Amino acid sequence: MPPPLHAAARFALSYRPLADEDFAFIEALYVSTREEELALSDWPDSQKQAFLTQQHRAQHHHYETYYPNAERLIVEHDGKAIGRLYIDAWTRELRIVDISLVPTARGRGFGEALLHDLIDWAASQGKGVSIHVEKFNPARHLYLRLGFVVTEDKGIYDLMELGMPAGTDPA
Repeated sequence: MPPPLHAAARFALSYRPLADEDFAFIEALYVSTREEELALSDWPDSQKQAFLTQQHRAQHHHYETYYPNAERLIVEHDGKAIGRLYIDAWTRELRIVDISLVPTARGRGFGEALLHDLIDWAASQGKGVSIHVEKFNPARHLYLRLGFVVTEDKGIYDLMELGMPAGTDPA
């Protein structure tokens, strides 16, 4: 791994492995993905920040525990960190564990380009692509437009898949 960059390279996107010194960046990135939903609460900002920090650390621990072999990449635009892409290669699929971009990088086609490259790379290996997507996530529309379908309702999340080979176990 990691997947080759073709569509994403046209946006001057690149990636590199996650390093220990990226922890503050990925924590701030996580916070940026949750701010909108927490804006509806009447919690003081300090309480929101403490909650989001705790949630990020729990998520980070979950990813390390349940996806120990995942490729953890920092997405860069012109050499500056703008997101993360965590992917795990399974027998019949590439699982997107997480894909997130900073607010200024959203809606610019970067995520779509990364997904196109990932989908093409998976297809070249005879694999599909899957991801768990929160039901209220705005990126859900992008996944649907790209051809992902909901294959399992997991409560707050849906498992969405694209191009899955038939007749084999999920992993």
